Amino acid sequence: MKTRIERYAGATPKIAQDAFVAANATLIGDVTMAAESSTWFQSVLRADLNHIVIGPRSNLQDGAVIHVADDFGTVLGRSVTVGHAAVLHACTIDDEVLVGMNAVVLDGAVVGARSIVGANALVTAGTKIPPGSLFLGSPGKVVKTLSLEEQAKLVIWADRYVALSQAYREGLPKFHLPPPPKLPGIGAL
Repeated sequence: MKTRIERYAGATPKIAQDAFVAANATLIGDVTMAAESSTWFQSVLRADLNHIVIGPRSNLQDGAVIHVADDFGTVLGRSVTVGHAAVLHACTIDDEVLVGMNAVVLDGAVVGARSIVGANALVTAGTKIPPGSLFLGSPGKVVKTLSLEEQAKLVIWADRYVALSQAYREGLPKFHLPPPPKLPGIGAL
């Protein structure tokens, strides 16, 4: 399997030297992957109409799809974790956010820092989620404000993926991570 990194409309993906792009991930066009970020197997980042920015220490897990619109790029802040098969379309995800598996975030939506978008949640176009929120459902809504302790644990998910991506880059034969923190609205990620 080979990673597919393609130039489109004069833009070539920019990938930090210490970022990790898994075999069979696809990056097209105006994509920027910052330091220690990672995109995992079968993820697709297609920046053909606008830009995609993956912030430092952020990760896109297997099968995630990131796309843009004419009016909106997609921007992820620092230490964002995007679960398996999530779809982010033309939206902004602030720092230390956890987006659960199969969640969908649509055009113009903004997810505030240190929030959780639960598995299978739908964030409709233009929704503004306040910082520190637990957002669940389809269509979703804010169901509670996370405690400061819960908010502080969100960065641990990103830290785990930084360590795992380093192990993949270095070709370590086996790697064990400590168990992740328990958080409301999130099962396994």
